[in-house]
Amino acid sequence: MALIDCPSCNKKISDKAAVCPHCNFAVGDASSEDILRKQQMQRYKKLHSIQNQSMIAMLLFIAGFGFMYWGGTKPGDLQHNLAILASVVGFIWYVVNRVRILIIKRFSS
Repeated sequence: MALIDCPSCNKKISDKAAVCPHCNFAVGDASSEDILRKQQMQRYKKLHSIQNQSMIAMLLFIAGFGFMYWGGTKPGDLQHNLAILASVVGFIWYVVNRVRILIIKRFSS
């Protein structure tokens, strides 16, 4: 008896199991098309989640940038420094998410 990864949830299950105990995916009855479709759906959901995070990061960057220039604060104030921090964090978070999307698209088959 060996442990394999469930095609649906990627958790370890027995190769003798007909149904995954974690997600109730019928491993024994699944065809190769079903497994491929399930893996493509997982990839789509992951890409969608990262794209949503990219949108939030972009909004954080724009809000910080806008508040920094049109918020009426002076350089050196706490609010100005927080706006700079929000802009930097938003920009870095956006770039990291774009790299994650690129890696998923390039290295997934």
